[in-house]
Amino acid sequence: MTPEEFRKHGHRLIDWIADYRATIEQHDVMAGTQPGEIKARIPSKAPEYPEGFDAILDDVEQTLLNGLTHWQHPSFFGYFPAVASPASVLGDLLSTGLGVVGLSWQASPALTELEEVVCGWVRDLVGLSDAWSGVIQDTASTSTLVALISAREKASDFSLARGGLQAERQPLVVYASGQAHSSVEKAALLADFGRENVRTVPHDASYAMDPEALDALIRQDIEAGKKPCAIVATTGTTMSTAIDPIRSIARIAKAHDLWLHVDAAMAGSAMILPECRWMWDGVEEADSLVINAHKWLGVAFDCSLYYVRDPQHLVRIMSSNPSYLQSSADGRVVNYRDWSIPLGRRFRALKLWTLLRAEGAESLRARLRRDIDNARWLAEVAGSSPDWRVLAPVPLQTVCLRHEPAGLEGEALDRHTLDWVGRINASGKAYLTPATLDGRWMVRVSIGSGTTERAHVESLWESMRQAVEPR
Repeated sequence: MTPEEFRKHGHRLIDWIADYRATIEQHDVMAGTQPGEIKARIPSKAPEYPEGFDAILDDVEQTLLNGLTHWQHPSFFGYFPAVASPASVLGDLLSTGLGVVGLSWQASPALTELEEVVCGWVRDLVGLSDAWSGVIQDTASTSTLVALISAREKASDFSLARGGLQAERQPLVVYASGQAHSSVEKAALLADFGRENVRTVPHDASYAMDPEALDALIRQDIEAGKKPCAIVATTGTTMSTAIDPIRSIARIAKAHDLWLHVDAAMAGSAMILPECRWMWDGVEEADSLVINAHKWLGVAFDCSLYYVRDPQHLVRIMSSNPSYLQSSADGRVVNYRDWSIPLGRRFRALKLWTLLRAEGAESLRARLRRDIDNARWLAEVAGSSPDWRVLAPVPLQTVCLRHEPAGLEGEALDRHTLDWVGRINASGKAYLTPATLDGRWMVRVSIGSGTTERAHVESLWESMRQAVEPR
């Protein structure tokens, strides 16, 4: 493709994306295709000769679009907010168009230095002190893995330089609430702790980690000859946005010399609101934390901000310094390859930079406050309606609820829940994700799409009421 062809097709593609965003409400929110349907419409062999970009875009419209669940739809209430602001999309396009790779500072100095700056910008916006140093990872899953590897090496006095965990006499133990994200257990397994050494800490009535239960588990493991290693606390759990008491947990971590990682993947964005910072009170006592800027904040996926208090510890574990990457600038600059698992890095900072510059912090705050207000409205009307029950506190933008008709319980209630939410999703009017809480199915309403207004939430509530009516 020549530069002029790129220009021509690029203009058309930008227009197509703009039209898609402008008319997205015309689409059913959830993909209506059956398994294998899209794959069957795509040739099984790659083309031998060029087909032209027009044909490619036609297939996007005729084939791929039918198989998309539209995350940017204002009636998308599933999973978590993934706003993908248009300003950030342009930054992502710029990053891809430049085609640079951050193997080292020398490989593209601007890539590294802009990342340093924007990590500092977000650190300040969420009220963290300058004791924190940041790096952009791909996702919170990777960030948590890096955190647990860091914790492992601290607790084992850098066993990686010897025989690894296989040579350690005492098993190392990780602690997290049963409400923690599934990536926490996955990271612990990948970091070689072993499933038997991952402790599930009980939670209280609001689904937050119970500090007394945590301390008791730690003491039991010490008595059993094991070595407590790390605690993962969550600010805004995936299931219900529960808030673990960071300050109390931090005291326990300090008393036992454990690494404390704070998972604020979704809720960390809310810390740009001063009125929400109580939710991670005590965070300055943690060792590491993660905020997914690609969720509620509005950056196009993927852009996960991982902050540490001791970057030299991270570098000691993650560093690699082959001769072909060495330069005279080493020792005077940051080489982010030593802060993460991959050697190569995308220019992710650009899409965060363009978002913050094009929209400004105050407009981001206004959008988040709108979403929180909409969630509280829904919780209030549902909680005051017959047979509806709000199941967990609503500190942020997620409402957990269930319709509980008289005489319906147990598995019959589960079937009722899955039935009515399934009919809403199949209708195309909205998209919701059911999940289990306390062993029973319920429905999570996650409010936070960039264009979701009160009218869309009101329409959802009406659809929910209609869906549970006897047929």
